[in-house]
This record gives sequence, C-alpha cells and structure tokens, in this order.
Amino acid sequence: MFSSLVSNGQLQAADCSELMVPWWSFTKTVLAATALSLVRDGLVGLDDPVLDQPFTLRQLLRHEAGLADYAELAEYHCAVENSEPAWPADEMMQRLDGARLRYSPGQGWRYSNVGYLLVGRLIERLTDLKLDEAVIQRTLSPLGLSSVRFAKTPADLQTTHLGSASNYDPAWVYHGLLIGHISQAALFLDRLFCADLLSTDLLEEMQSARTLGGPIPGRPWITPGYGLGMMQGTIEGGYSLCGHTGCGPDNVIAVYRICDGNASACCAAFEAGASEGAVEAIVVRQLMQVLRQRD
Repeated sequence: MFSSLVSNGQLQAADCSELMVPWWSFTKTVLAATALSLVRDGLVGLDDPVLDQPFTLRQLLRHEAGLADYAELAEYHCAVENSEPAWPADEMMQRLDGARLRYSPGQGWRYSNVGYLLVGRLIERLTDLKLDEAVIQRTLSPLGLSSVRFAKTPADLQTTHLGSASNYDPAWVYHGLLIGHISQAALFLDRLFCADLLSTDLLEEMQSARTLGGPIPGRPWITPGYGLGMMQGTIEGGYSLCGHTGCGPDNVIAVYRICDGNASACCAAFEAGASEGAVEAIVVRQLMQVLRQRD
C-alpha cells in the first residue's frame, strides 16, 4: 500500500508519495472541477440542457442523466482481460445502445462512465480545446499540479505502478485516464477546496449529494451519496468524507477529504490486489489519526 497525506494544506511525509499511479475514476473529480470552471465563467449553467440532449450538466455530473454504462457489457470485460485495444468510442456506444436513456433524467441514479465521456465532450466544445489542454489550462495548472497528465497509449502507463495491468490500453477509460503522483492526488483535492479556483457556492454544489441508501458491506460508508463528481457521505463518528474511489485492473486508488471545524486533511492511497473498501479503510484510518492528534 502507498499513501500520501495533506494536513491543513501541508504535504506530510509519506512513503512513496511520489509514486506515479493511474487515478482511474478520481479523474471524474478533476473533470467535474473543470466543468464547474465553465459554470464559473458563464459558459454553461448547471441546469441547462447540454449537447442537445434532455439532460443537464448537473445530471451528468451526478449520474442522474439516465445513461447506461459500458461496464455492463460482458464483452467489454473480456476484451480488457485479453489486453485488446480499446474500441473506438462510437463502436462502444453502438454496442451499448448508449444513446438510449434508461430512465428519465433526474428520476433515477445509475453510475455511468458514458456520462463523463459526454462531460469531456462538453468541455471540448465550450473551450475549443482538446480535453487534456482544457483540463491543464482550467484546473491542473491553476492549482499548481504540473506533473499530472492523461495517459493515451499503453506506453504512457509504463511509468506507473500498475500491478498485473502493464498492457492495459488507457483508451478503455472513455472519459480519459489521468496519471500522476499519489501526493498530487491528495494535493489536488486539498487545493480544490482551499484555493480560489471555484467559488464557495460552486464547491457547495459539488458536495450537494444524492443519498444512495444505507451502509455498504465491507466499506466505511454509513450514508453513501454522490455529488458533482464527488463521492460524498458519512462514516463512523458522524464525520463526512468527500472525494472519489477509482479502480482498474488489479488496483485501486481512493482520495478523500475530511473536515473538523477549521481543520481539514486529505489522503490518497493506492494498492494493487485490494478491494475498494480495503483502500477506503486505509484512507479513513489515516484521516482519523490526523483528527485524533489534534484533540
């Protein structure tokens, strides 16, 4: 297990905090922040229909747009396991029948990577930039994260800690796969809330979560929920966590923030061969240690 901790804006000493890893679905949090920078600048409204569709940006970011997910396709999993090249996005959408809504927007919840593919396309349309350029210019660079980048080919992943997934094609992550140091993931989440990239109102919108039921066996959530690109919910002791867990072949990353009064801490942890709940538990344990040290 590798982890990195940021406490009150300061990076704490941690083993292997400079290990380069895939961020998997923590990329969604970065995409959401980039999309909210467009809202900040008046280029789109959270509740405006987007991409000539009946759903809004808010519904895309909260997985409420009615879209399916390619992870539902058995042939997708077989292709990934066989280290096959990713299908073109149009082919994936055809196999999935991805244009067909599974429920009316806003009337349900269904985790959808396809929704974040569309978020990426919206960012490109409104900025007239490639997604990687837009994310760097609007989010990563303003937060001082210069070494984070998108992996586009299997060769881009050779510098990362991937366990048994060294031949994985990052194009299978259709919304884009960021790679970066573990410390940079923790710093991103800390600076997102502590810098002036987004207004307080937009950060509150980001954390306004749809509650998704009760406790999840094997995971630390008591009341899990999902906001705008954020997993958000309460854990034991009544504390609230926000951030994101991501998983790929044989490895998991979890990046979360906790607050107690004016004090805050962020932790990013990465482990190969572990479950999502196990890595989330590592993060929770380290964050709670920080809080106990302040008591």
